[in-house]
Amino acid sequence: MAKVMKCSSATNTCDKTIDFKFYAPQAKKVELGGCFNNWKANKNPLKKDVSGNWKTSLKLKAGRYQYRYLVDGVWQNAQEPVECVPNAFGSWNCVVEVAK
Repeated sequence: MAKVMKCSSATNTCDKTIDFKFYAPQAKKVELGGCFNNWKANKNPLKKDVSGNWKTSLKLKAGRYQYRYLVDGVWQNAQEPVECVPNAFGSWNCVVEVAK
């Protein structure tokens, strides 16, 4: 079974800005949880634009990071095709890989 909720990050590398987006025009709140913030989604709220897209950007070091969106209290995966890995809760976490 795959390791769950583990992140790897390299040292001595520059942070890169990674954009996250989730389309949910009816949502009241969208947050981003992942191993980069100890799954504390409230640390990374997204802001909604007039088109109903929720967006945020994070500076991350090179490595692989698991994440999910918390949409009105319900965990959801990215809407675009991304790599996913199983988690301990019987669902899947999305993966973003930040190149060196």
